[in-house]
Amino acid sequence: MSSSSSKRLTSYGDDGFSAYLRRAFLAAAGYDRDDLDRPIIGIAHTISDFTPCHRQMPELVEAVKRGVLEAGGLPMVFPTTSLGETLLSPTSMLFRNLAAMETEEMITAQPMDAVVLLGGCDKTVPAHLMAAISADLPALQVVAGPMITGSWRGTRLGACTDCRQHWARYRAGELSEEEIHDVEGQLCPTAGTCMVMGTASTMACITEALGMMLPGGATAPAPTGDRLRTATQSGRRAVTLARSGPRPSEVITRDSFLNAATVLAAVGGSTNGIVHLLAAARRAGVQLTLGDLDTIAANVPLLVDLKPSGSQYMEDFHRAGGLPVLLRVLAPLLRLDARTADGRTIADVIDSVGDPAPWQTAIGTLDDPIGPPGALAILTGSLAPRGAVLKVSAATPELLRHRGPAVVFESPADVAERIDDPTLGITAEHVLVLRNAGPVASGMPEAGSFPIPKALASKGVKDMVRISDARMSGTSYGTVVLHVAPEAAAGGPLALVRDGDIVELDAVNRRLELVVDEAELARRRATWVPPTRPPRGWRRIYAERVEGPDVGADLDFL
Repeated sequence: MSSSSSKRLTSYGDDGFSAYLRRAFLAAAGYDRDDLDRPIIGIAHTISDFTPCHRQMPELVEAVKRGVLEAGGLPMVFPTTSLGETLLSPTSMLFRNLAAMETEEMITAQPMDAVVLLGGCDKTVPAHLMAAISADLPALQVVAGPMITGSWRGTRLGACTDCRQHWARYRAGELSEEEIHDVEGQLCPTAGTCMVMGTASTMACITEALGMMLPGGATAPAPTGDRLRTATQSGRRAVTLARSGPRPSEVITRDSFLNAATVLAAVGGSTNGIVHLLAAARRAGVQLTLGDLDTIAANVPLLVDLKPSGSQYMEDFHRAGGLPVLLRVLAPLLRLDARTADGRTIADVIDSVGDPAPWQTAIGTLDDPIGPPGALAILTGSLAPRGAVLKVSAATPELLRHRGPAVVFESPADVAERIDDPTLGITAEHVLVLRNAGPVASGMPEAGSFPIPKALASKGVKDMVRISDARMSGTSYGTVVLHVAPEAAAGGPLALVRDGDIVELDAVNRRLELVVDEAELARRRATWVPPTRPPRGWRRIYAERVEGPDVGADLDFL
């Protein structure tokens, strides 16, 4: 059997010379032939000063390395693109596909037998999942883990649902400048990702449900020993994967994706999880549609009491048993023969844990759920022919059926400039419409949950129907319709909406309608001009080749 280090040789026209030269340079780093005969485990990290959520990731890298060495492997650490959610402009989503592509290429270009992928902040986890599926080398994912909650004036605080609630209070004049400054210092008290069921937590749960993460790996808080132990165990398991598999293509099936979609609904997960799950399924060659996700969501109750759909935090979910206990509750709704990368089936995983303990309140049961089925809903209609997404569990019940006149904003910048303009005459009955915020137009930023106009907020208005081709943070809440497809920049009906048009939302019947006759829409379409594409670079490639959110917003050639 050839040495692991002799795989994927640099091309010099002479394989013997290529292997010899490689060993010579590795010798400079202190490696001998005994080292190089071991299974080589790549450890891809996303450490960056621009990704503060990953502040403690160096400890995770060392823990994975320890596990690899204990199991007889050789750890080789390398960086991949790090996507810090709050420090990227205009949005990290613009770079998810770039990170996935770069990570895939590094996995397949370097001489490794298996890879452990360390992510955490929102788009790093789906990027790594997509890369692992496409590279199809034995792989495990490890996440940074959620932060532990802070406190302000005796009340628990957590990013970033509480960020938004307190900012709304500040805009409404309920908090002073000094008070909002104090809150700012307490929202993110430790390393880790947002400690509510935002996108990072959602994608961690989805990845574990797919079988690409060791059981229990999704929920352990970042600063804890549980988090480090998960990393070490992943390093050990990676060596076994290197020797005998399985590969992602032998783990992930349609059943795996249906299980992940069931978990997405049960946790009241981020709407971003829908886009990422669809993208991963397409990478895996698995047929998965918005209709599949809507059918599952309509039959799965909300079972996890976490913000923004509930009141608790990830550390509470972890103490209650985390995803393995939730999977046990969901057993009647799952495909139990689905495999996991630790060598077991979902049935094996749930057999290893007990039912939810009576002392905890974070995980409900099918007989006593946290909330009804339908936490997520897929809408269609004349305004969204290919679909739109609504997080029902975070919406205002009274607004789930609403009909009102539109106020149209042409871009996120237009919202920022005009949302508080009193001359617009916006009332609580209006429907706020944002366009040109989809993938083609602007990379699909989390601009969909834009603020309530100050004049209304100061009168106590907490929510309004908002519709856009943008995304929103998984930590957000409100009656916010997202991912409208086709997007405005691709010529979807959203591009044709004008101020005063009647828009009708009927979440109960899964409808989103623009109440304008076809002849008028045809007249408007005849004068519509698509936006100008970026002139060069990645943004030009992205705008020209990105697909719609209804199929995952991946590049069409990936």
